Amino acid sequence: MEPFNTMFLAFFLLLVSLANAKVQEHEFVVQETPVKRLCNTHMSITVNGQFPGPTLEVNNGDTLVVKVVNKARYNVTIHWHGVRQIRTGWADGPEFVTQCPIRPGGSYTYRFTIQGQEGTLWWHAHSSWLRATVYGALIIHPKEGDDYPFTKPKRETPILLGEWWDANPIDVVRQATQTGAAPNISDAYTINGQPGDLYKCSSQGTTIVPIDSGETNLIRVINAALNQPLFFTIANHKLTVVGADASYVKPFTTNVLMLGPGQTTDVLINGDQPPSRYYIAARAYQSAQNAAFDNTTTTAILEYKSSPCPAKGGANIKPIMPSLPNYNDTNTVTSFSKSFRSLRKVEVPYEVDEDLFFTIGLGLNKCPSNFNSNQCQGPNGTRFTSSMNNVSFVLPNKFSILQAHKLGVQGIFTTDFPTKPPVKFDYTGNVSRSLWQPIQGTKVTKLRFGSRVQIVLQDTSIVTPENHPIHLHGYDFYIVAEGFGNFDPKKDASKFNLVDPPMRNTVAVPVNGWAVIRFVADNPGVWIMHCHLDVHIGWGLATVFLVEDGEGLLESIEAPPEDLPLC
Repeated sequence: MEPFNTMFLAFFLLLVSLANAKVQEHEFVVQETPVKRLCNTHMSITVNGQFPGPTLEVNNGDTLVVKVVNKARYNVTIHWHGVRQIRTGWADGPEFVTQCPIRPGGSYTYRFTIQGQEGTLWWHAHSSWLRATVYGALIIHPKEGDDYPFTKPKRETPILLGEWWDANPIDVVRQATQTGAAPNISDAYTINGQPGDLYKCSSQGTTIVPIDSGETNLIRVINAALNQPLFFTIANHKLTVVGADASYVKPFTTNVLMLGPGQTTDVLINGDQPPSRYYIAARAYQSAQNAAFDNTTTTAILEYKSSPCPAKGGANIKPIMPSLPNYNDTNTVTSFSKSFRSLRKVEVPYEVDEDLFFTIGLGLNKCPSNFNSNQCQGPNGTRFTSSMNNVSFVLPNKFSILQAHKLGVQGIFTTDFPTKPPVKFDYTGNVSRSLWQPIQGTKVTKLRFGSRVQIVLQDTSIVTPENHPIHLHGYDFYIVAEGFGNFDPKKDASKFNLVDPPMRNTVAVPVNGWAVIRFVADNPGVWIMHCHLDVHIGWGLATVFLVEDGEGLLESIEAPPEDLPLC
């Protein structure tokens, strides 16, 4: 084909894809709404009076314009979890990182385009513990005319796994901040906002998921729980995993999923069982030792349309209950996470420009001299804390980091986050108590535009080892390896998958182990990387990358919107 014809064809195809792309406009009103669960009514913070909030459905290439109006009594921001936000970092949402919060009575319009992503993402509040009730699904369909790389499902159902407190979640976290102890555990898990049949006063609302004999359906599972990784299964039905975090994977079949908070998994299920009712169930994966956790089980019902109808006694048919792994079944988690591969060969950075090693874990602060014993109710009169590379992250409160960076405001953050642990130690062994108290700081890591980055995320056994779901804003990354014990670059580099590693936005770093991720820093802006167990974010298990602008407009972050909230 002549070069001119090729160029013309490419230009024509670009115009066609732009013509199909839509701009979707929505309004999210954040407000108090009475929500009754577990026999009690709470004035919960919701979006548009819905719990969970509205599901947004878009096509790859569409632009979302969401005006958020804050009619609640708390500051709020909304994060579009997993959206790449190419050049639109002002719309990312974490408070005091990319924006100041939307104050009560205020509003802010998030504008961004979905570029090259398909599958299941979600949105949630990114301010204090508001995301306990402020969350919803964000479903990205292929561009019009494109197909899924798997059998077209007859129907699609989003399943949001949540966590419910029989209290005001903001009061729960505030009490923990006052006492220095771990926050109270939740009272229930939920599926699409409903706890299900195994809890008091809950059977009336149990979520029903319809299916018919012979159908192949797509279930989009999202772990929106605040603090708990969860196992998920459906009685007597195989789950074929086809996607995760809005990236397609080589299909594999399993009986059970494990999702850390923040993670999504797309599965196909077949209506190949006798028409009846089958429980869909989720409960905790608990890897931390001697830590209290909510050991209840949430259920929904997979109901065959051809099963006996409720009026004829069908509702009395007790659904079949699946078995779930033991709460601490790390072997099941490991074999599940090692099953993930990208659908095709991918372009993983072979060489790296930035080789980073981050320890992640808990810690204990000695009781400050001006505190009384009521404020130091952690183990042995301490206060819980958390850190990466011995730095416990402190959010600013006068400016967001992105604003300070773009306006050149000094004194808001420093660029001296350590690229490796300040002290080398036996990370997963018996750690000296002298290493349990981190320093505090708002330290960021500067990355040159286009640099190829590798991060080793190493769990520590300080206080307790734990599986940490680490989420990076503004990027997808390849998980090239994971393992147990201390990462050893000499031995473990041979295990790297540089052919078809899975692409994720949240990695469940193994308990007492490590994970290695790689990405190219091609999205300028300020991006937080944090543990998605919200209890740990509050304690400081976070850090920030400042990715510098490249050359020209297309490699630079856009100018801030005029309605960006002021601090």
